[in-house]
Amino acid sequence: MNLTHIEHLGIAVKELAPAIEYYEKLLGQKCYSIEEVTDQKVRTAFFKVGSTKIELLEPTSEDSPIAKYLEKNPHGGVHHVAFCTDSVQTALGEAEALGIQLIDKTPRRGAEGLNIAFLHPKSTYGVLTEICEVPK
Repeated sequence: MNLTHIEHLGIAVKELAPAIEYYEKLLGQKCYSIEEVTDQKVRTAFFKVGSTKIELLEPTSEDSPIAKYLEKNPHGGVHHVAFCTDSVQTALGEAEALGIQLIDKTPRRGAEGLNIAFLHPKSTYGVLTEICEVPK
């Protein structure tokens, strides 16, 4: 799939404000971006650690995937790992050919303008896996 690096770790939180405060203290840096991804019903906040990002995810609706995750994991936690690739569409085709169950059959727009798609945790040893591509 030509995965080049871990793009980010997604961490589900009930509220962004206290989580941002914690990570700013822990990492010794300010959050560099907060945005809402309306179609995913989530607000995100980003930090950069080396070449990897930490993405905090706060649900904006009770029926969002993050809200559902928090129902099962009330303290929050690592929601997904995201890998970067040159082509999400190519990676999806290769994953499907390997028998990996896809959540997304085609890429969609995610936070920070990335093209993204998810692989189902039933096929990835319980880890929700996101594939990301920076638009050209």
